[in-house]
Amino acid sequence: MTPLATLILAAGKGTRMRSGRAKVLHEILGEPMLAYPLATAAALEPAQIVVVVGHQADEIRERCGGAGARFVVQEPQLGSGHAAQVALREMTEFKGDVLVLYGDGPLVRPETLQALRESHAESGAAITLLAMRLADPTGYGRVLQKGKKGSVKAIREERDASAAEKRVNLVHSGVLIAGAGVLRGLLDRLRPENDQGEYYLTDVVEIAVSDRLEVSAVEAADSGELEGINTKAELARAAARLRDRINERHMEAGVTLASPESAWIGPRVRIGADTVIGSNVEIGGETSIGEACTVETGSVIVDARMGNAVHVKPGCVIRESTVEDGVSIGPMAHLRPETVLRQGARVGNFVEIKKSEIGPGSKVNHLTYIGDATIGAGVNVGAGTITCNYDGEGKHRTIIEDGAFIGSNTQLVAPVTVGRGAYVGSGSTITKDVPAGSLAVGRGKQRIIEGWAERRRRKD
Repeated sequence: MTPLATLILAAGKGTRMRSGRAKVLHEILGEPMLAYPLATAAALEPAQIVVVVGHQADEIRERCGGAGARFVVQEPQLGSGHAAQVALREMTEFKGDVLVLYGDGPLVRPETLQALRESHAESGAAITLLAMRLADPTGYGRVLQKGKKGSVKAIREERDASAAEKRVNLVHSGVLIAGAGVLRGLLDRLRPENDQGEYYLTDVVEIAVSDRLEVSAVEAADSGELEGINTKAELARAAARLRDRINERHMEAGVTLASPESAWIGPRVRIGADTVIGSNVEIGGETSIGEACTVETGSVIVDARMGNAVHVKPGCVIRESTVEDGVSIGPMAHLRPETVLRQGARVGNFVEIKKSEIGPGSKVNHLTYIGDATIGAGVNVGAGTITCNYDGEGKHRTIIEDGAFIGSNTQLVAPVTVGRGAYVGSGSTITKDVPAGSLAVGRGKQRIIEGWAERRRRKD
């Protein structure tokens, strides 16, 4: 098949979003909107992907620059036709077909675009449009066809359409494919003959037809795929459609979703068979979850790697962490970045862990903060324990070796090491290393003052 290049037009500000953020940076399931057409384009394995950016170009590059695309800046921004001209100037040597997509069209599927590509190749048309049929076409450019099925004679904008033309419900999605040479020649002839003084990409159809070039249209099976996003309401509707699409894929692969309508799972997430996801759960980023896991209601997991048979109880937050097989977490636990829980570890309710490793079979069950620590195997960390890792200027490390026992309400003032098999008495503040096999108690001596409470009552 003819080599393919993909252009994604993403330079617009999106004023109808009522936001200071560029439209294509608004997030859907934790990913910028532009990430979706980028992924769709990549699935077609094109020779190159060129993204035309303008408003907040640097931020767009930063968020989406890892997708293997080349970013070019449209400045000034003089319409979609001008954006395509800018892109093609960066592709002077390319001789294949050019597919034009839009950064605010996250719903289109690779299968739909592949069908468009194949139809273009079979028909021999100069340009092939991707059209959609709408019950209410108001606001869209109508695709007017000749007698030959699929052959296009014009795209008529609604403001210019006659009463009969307005009844046509086949409309242009904006997506098109054309040979690079043909498209360059047509774009060079665009003129900004409109109230906005912009170059419209759709005008290439009129020029092509006037040159007696064949323009064809392919009707998408699902018009919903081609819906663009211009408002926050449309953003929310697109997010719901993508959520349902992603959730269906996971359920077909053997994942149980207790409440599919409330499970928000990002497009890059991987989940193993027989895992159960509860209601109101969010899973995003580059997260992988193994088989036979349980993630209960209200949990948020982002950029985490989880093994098999992991149990995440309600209300947990897990970010940029590694969790091995058979670990239990929560309820209401918080794993901050660079946390590692080794096989069979247990982290209980109201525990926060940051940049620490919890060894195999170790337990940190209640009301505890572990930061910048290395905890060995088989360690018990009692309720209310705190690693005091910050001295006001820098962070310091706590090391608790295998088999140690940390009593409740203990403060470990880093840098400090508790040796293998050592015990720390409850209520202690530990500021010096504890040798292996020893007992450390660091608390004030208890005093008993007989009759004190009665004397206080008399005084009152």
